[in-house]
Amino acid sequence: MNTHETFSAGGDARRNLPSRPWSPGEAGRQDMLVRYLGAVATAAATHAAVTERPPHAPVEETPWPAAQMPEAPLPLVRDVMEVPAASLRDDLPFREIARLLAREHVGAVPVVDDGDRVVGVVSESDLLAKVAFEASGHRPGRVGRLRERRLHGKARGETAADLMTSPAITVLPGSTVAEAAWLAALSRLKRIPVTDHQGRLVGVVRRDALLQALIRDDAGIRAEVEGRIEAVCSPGDWKAVEVTVHDGIVELTGRVPSATGARLVAEVEQIADVVEVKNLLTAA
Repeated sequence: MNTHETFSAGGDARRNLPSRPWSPGEAGRQDMLVRYLGAVATAAATHAAVTERPPHAPVEETPWPAAQMPEAPLPLVRDVMEVPAASLRDDLPFREIARLLAREHVGAVPVVDDGDRVVGVVSESDLLAKVAFEASGHRPGRVGRLRERRLHGKARGETAADLMTSPAITVLPGSTVAEAAWLAALSRLKRIPVTDHQGRLVGVVRRDALLQALIRDDAGIRAEVEGRIEAVCSPGDWKAVEVTVHDGIVELTGRVPSATGARLVAEVEQIADVVEVKNLLTAA
């Protein structure tokens, strides 16, 4: 929850307003975030029956039950991943790791062994802990938290094997984008290594690429709306319906029988990525 949001028993709505005006484009970003969360929630609900996996295990390529087969092919991780992916060996020294992160303009890189199998991930946070330790000489107290003690121990390392977070969270190239997005949301990772079934690095997928793949553009939404119009309306009615889509908001205009119009609106509201339906249809 935003620290500026406070709720009271009296329900004072003014206290829930942001503390400063939104910057230009913020409304659009907020809308995209809502659509992204909706897509991730749908993916989570669809796969709720799948056996829970350990957080470090690769996401399996899970076939969809026949009764739940989607109408359109689901985008896969292999369709949006980056190839080749930068990586580093587990014996790479601390300073070389810092140079590699700067050169690649990334915040984290997979660590691989001699067989190119992913054994961990080293990030700017891992390096920052070491720099802070060396600069300040900070030591955890005798009753310090376990996390602090672990961080202190890691900061004393000199190579990627010492500094990395292990085991790494990875995903398979044949996994759906929705599954990978759910994993990214749970782990709060911006980049997820993509491995084959033997754990060898084959690419990396960025969180923003998953976002763009999950949220269709307005043209894609409009195409599906037009398909629903043809399915719901009679041949003499569907040509009279006009549809426009902007930022996921669908506007329907035209003259159709009232019962047909109500059914059409209900159908369009069920389409993924539709934020709102503006019903401007009139009864024929």
